[in-house]
Amino acid sequence: MDVAKYKAILTERQRELHGRLHKIEEDFEQPRNPDDDDRAVERNNDEVLEELGEAGQKELAAIDAALDRIAAGTFGTCVKCGDPIAEGRLDVVPHTPFCQTCAAAI
Repeated sequence: MDVAKYKAILTERQRELHGRLHKIEEDFEQPRNPDDDDRAVERNNDEVLEELGEAGQKELAAIDAALDRIAAGTFGTCVKCGDPIAEGRLDVVPHTPFCQTCAAAI
């Protein structure tokens, strides 16, 4: 397995998420429109941004954990059963801590 390839993918995604989360934070700091209709739209947008921010934070935590596993030399090994994680699965979800069997059981 080419761990360097996954480290590069994870590091790039980590960078993208940090940038996206920073933009979401900046948007929340913008002054609100005094118009009632526009404010209602902004509140709906804020809810969407908040959900995106939460999803981004969760993915970022998973990426950080995957990078920790790379540093520890355990990347690519299921944290639940200890079996290898298929490269095809890592290609799709490089931050996954679980093999396909254990992920399906959760």
